[in-house]
Amino acid sequence: MRALVLNLCTVLLGFFLCLSVQPVKAQVKRQIHADLKSVAGNKSTVFNECIGAGRANEGLRADWQQQLAMIQKDVHFKYIRFHGLLHDDMRIYSLDKTGKPVYNFQYVDRLYDFLLSINIRPFVEFGFMPPDMASGTKTIFWWKANVSKPKSYTQWDTLITKLVKHWQQRYGEEEVKKWYFEVWNEPDLKGFFDGTQADYFELYAHTVKAVKSVSRAYRVGGPATSATKWIAEFLSYCENNRLPVDFVSTHDYGTTSVLDEMGTKKQQLKSIRDTIAIDVKRVRATINTSAYKKAELHFTEWNTSPSSRDPIHDTYQNAAYILHVLKKAAANSNSMSYWTFTDIFEEAGPGPTPFHGGFGLINLQDIKKPGYHAYHFMKELGNTELKNEDESSYVCKSEQGVQALIWNYTHPLNGYSFNQDYFNKVQPPATNHDVRFSVANLRNSTYLLEEYRVGYGQNDPYTAYLKMGKPEQLSRAEVSRLKQVSSGAAFRKSTITVSGGKFEQLIRLSDNEIVFLKLIRHL
Repeated sequence: MRALVLNLCTVLLGFFLCLSVQPVKAQVKRQIHADLKSVAGNKSTVFNECIGAGRANEGLRADWQQQLAMIQKDVHFKYIRFHGLLHDDMRIYSLDKTGKPVYNFQYVDRLYDFLLSINIRPFVEFGFMPPDMASGTKTIFWWKANVSKPKSYTQWDTLITKLVKHWQQRYGEEEVKKWYFEVWNEPDLKGFFDGTQADYFELYAHTVKAVKSVSRAYRVGGPATSATKWIAEFLSYCENNRLPVDFVSTHDYGTTSVLDEMGTKKQQLKSIRDTIAIDVKRVRATINTSAYKKAELHFTEWNTSPSSRDPIHDTYQNAAYILHVLKKAAANSNSMSYWTFTDIFEEAGPGPTPFHGGFGLINLQDIKKPGYHAYHFMKELGNTELKNEDESSYVCKSEQGVQALIWNYTHPLNGYSFNQDYFNKVQPPATNHDVRFSVANLRNSTYLLEEYRVGYGQNDPYTAYLKMGKPEQLSRAEVSRLKQVSSGAAFRKSTITVSGGKFEQLIRLSDNEIVFLKLIRHL
């Protein structure tokens, strides 16, 4: 009798376990489905059109150049933008003992030759003011960038004209036609420009005329403002004064503060998750109602936070935020230039510790942050995007197979106040959810399935650094360990056989986790 009861219990248990399988499928709320016959179009290239860097002189450093070459191999940015082209440490302009102007292009030639050698073009920012041309002595940053107007517009016009003519002679007009020329940086902020809005508009007028005097085909734009300011006023001024505007540029960050040179302000993410995408769309709409409807729109700086001492930049959460913004903003901008590719960045002086909240996708020891992998995954997606209703994923195809990039951006909730407090501690994810991913109309074949992950403890060197006790200095062994932690190696590889033209997989995602899948068909 006891055996009979046990057998009956076993049968009933098996019955209920079988029933439980079906509700699991029904309970998976997030479904991502793609069909190889349903094409959305070409994959957006907004993510790798342009990348930011600190200042021109840093680009003469061997470690800076090595890091840029490394990220170029993995992401292949088309343009790079940085401050300080006209700063005194580039010595482009100076006065000799008699007061005669001296033009010296040797440092900028060295830098630009290197950039072009690794297939990245300059997104030229004209700034800041050469001290010997400046009308004042006000500076910003540890490296003392002069933010004054020129004391003579005749001198400024001559400098810009000579510089552009030099580039044309050195690289050829056809090459320089592909460049962008941006006038100044964030002139709406007193810290960056010691003048009024009218003063900036005058500076733009002189600069655009000087560039166009060399070739009407060269592309000039602005106003390069913070927080998307001055756009309508700038376009109206240019229309009223019959000035060309080939592109509009501006900046945006996801936190409540704007200028935070020394990292002393309390940064906090805005409560609206889509704040940057909303701003991009609004600026595009402003351009569309202006006399410059055909002007391109370039966000020449963006990031979670405008502070180079904000720990959020080092986190796995930042990587998910990057993908969230790029997906949402892509439709309305020609480029979204992440600020910056490297922690070799000295606005507040050299970074004091290995992980100090620097803007970069790579830290000073060449350790790849989670955001680096997010950009690499974007590049690894095939060039043809498949239709997909899910707002936090891409599904693409190439000749080799299918790729899917899926993420779960989650705004910090419990215990969140300011970035400097919250992200200076280990932050495990609070929740998990399941995603059912499927692809139809695959070719029946054998495939190599590769799975890559970025999230808590996965390609997450910052969490490992926090668990090490945040050492101010790293030994070579510790650097090696953290590089291994964030190597970007596959989380899992397996061989599968597709029959019936369909692939399906249940994926478990935690808060701010990223999963990248590659289905590589065996030829």
